[in-house]
Amino acid sequence: MILFDCFDTEYKSPVGAALQGSPVRFRVKTIHEIEHVNLALRSEKGTQSFVLSKKEGGWYEGLVTVKKAGYYKYRFELVREDGSMLFVGTSDGHSATIGDWLSEWDLAVYSKDLEYIPSTAGAVMYQIFPDRFFRADIECQKPKQTRIVHKDWYERPHCFYDYDGFKCNDFFMGNLKGIEKKLDYIKSLGVTHIYLNPVFESAENHRYSTSDYMKIDCFLGTNAHFKELCKKAAKKGIKIIIDGVFSHTGDDSLYFNKYKHYGEGGAYNDKNSPYKNWYTFKSYPDDYECWWGFKTLPNTRETEKSYKEFIKSVLEFWLSMGASGFRLDVADELPDEFLEWVRSCVKQKNKDAIIIGEVWENAIRKVSYGARRKFLLGNQCDSVMNYPFSNAVCDYVLSGDADAFYNSVMKIVSDYPAPALDCLMNMLSTHDTSRVISRLGAKSLPDKQNECKALLSSEEYALGKARLMQASVIQFTLPGIPCIYYGDEAGMQGFGDPGCRRTYPWSKEDKELVDHHISLGKMRKTHKKDFSEPIEFLMHSDGIVRYKRGRLETVINNSKSAVEIKGKSVFSYKLEDGMLQIGGAAVIRR
Repeated sequence: MILFDCFDTEYKSPVGAALQGSPVRFRVKTIHEIEHVNLALRSEKGTQSFVLSKKEGGWYEGLVTVKKAGYYKYRFELVREDGSMLFVGTSDGHSATIGDWLSEWDLAVYSKDLEYIPSTAGAVMYQIFPDRFFRADIECQKPKQTRIVHKDWYERPHCFYDYDGFKCNDFFMGNLKGIEKKLDYIKSLGVTHIYLNPVFESAENHRYSTSDYMKIDCFLGTNAHFKELCKKAAKKGIKIIIDGVFSHTGDDSLYFNKYKHYGEGGAYNDKNSPYKNWYTFKSYPDDYECWWGFKTLPNTRETEKSYKEFIKSVLEFWLSMGASGFRLDVADELPDEFLEWVRSCVKQKNKDAIIIGEVWENAIRKVSYGARRKFLLGNQCDSVMNYPFSNAVCDYVLSGDADAFYNSVMKIVSDYPAPALDCLMNMLSTHDTSRVISRLGAKSLPDKQNECKALLSSEEYALGKARLMQASVIQFTLPGIPCIYYGDEAGMQGFGDPGCRRTYPWSKEDKELVDHHISLGKMRKTHKKDFSEPIEFLMHSDGIVRYKRGRLETVINNSKSAVEIKGKSVFSYKLEDGMLQIGGAAVIRR
């Protein structure tokens, strides 16, 4: 028998990735008669061996210090007096088993460059799809491209199946001034960071097809409007993070200029254009590399020197205008060299600016383009979007499988560096996914052709709302920053794009849900010291989850009966006379 669990600080401390040059304590316990325990740490360059010394009660303990950042694997070897060994690995990814050819544990070692991340204790993020949030009266310059403007704010957005030649060019005219006018509302939710989907000039409403990196889209306002928004937000203690879309541009752009809306130049029209080397032409000019086969999105060559220098100027410019960081679109499709360049440029300009990568999977284990990625080792991103937590929360609320939830959460906690863990972007839905209330309430999913207009029945809405209220308590108490996708707090529903990108329902909000989120935001602020502490699970079985952070304990009940709660409640949902009802959640102070 061998006892070890990388999820538990009794056996590995700290849990999670290791800081370069700092010791990690390993402890194992066994009933076998052995002389000592080796910890074999393996990398591409070979294997190092560390001896765990014998202690009382069958324990073996030692410190392991890794001097170089990177990815490692480790196993244990139980060494008998005659020199023979028993090999120890893992079959479930965290606990230990004696046997041959078992999987090893992973250990990420991050550099000291990641140690400094601005404090996010008690932080709350709010994601806004700018065209759909709020429309204020501003004078707009005439766009270069043909655009369709909705007259009714509450109309359904156009989608691919509405008509031939769909171009994502229908707009509701939400703008930066509109966001500025709603800053008091956003602040009431406890928000400390606003993440804006792309705001640069673009012919499409999502604005991921950049036309001009140095210019705010005319329907959103002007560069001056952006600067004023950042200034007004800062006075309210809110930072603005913007989308950096650098893996591709639009074909209808200053740089590619396929339709000559930007004069006669551009890579598509001029072989001598200064922008031509930014793109890869297989046969000039019509056959070029593009993002996922979309001809409107020509891929950029991110490591090309002139492109890198240009992006440096883009990053520095928007930081000087008041931006406090960037969310990097499709970070897993950007080369390591480029990500390192972006970090260097941003941190030189403002070390407090945050860099969050779009990664849908476990960012430590992510492999793309044949290589294991280095997003969180210290020289690329500060943190990432946390889709694994989003899936874990929703799956648990739907299934009640407490043990699966525990394993999903602890896999991230045990893999990630502590600084990155603290500022994970923890969302329940985004502009790329179904609205969380629809995900949690729908009895069945609509087919692709109808999902853009599908809505929940009243019964489904009530179910989704109840589940969302429980899920949001989990979201606001896990490690990282809870991120509200605009309108989730108001009961907005919708399935795939563009159903999940409808306009905010001003004057039609679900007031109970709004008040629920306001209270959650207040809890985060009041107890921010506790929410800067590590997570410790106390229970994860029979549908019930209990975990502790600082002096606070969160209890989630998805069992078949009510659960007694002892302690002072600082937040609760479905807590009645000291009993947490089925589907309820409570945060208590011991």
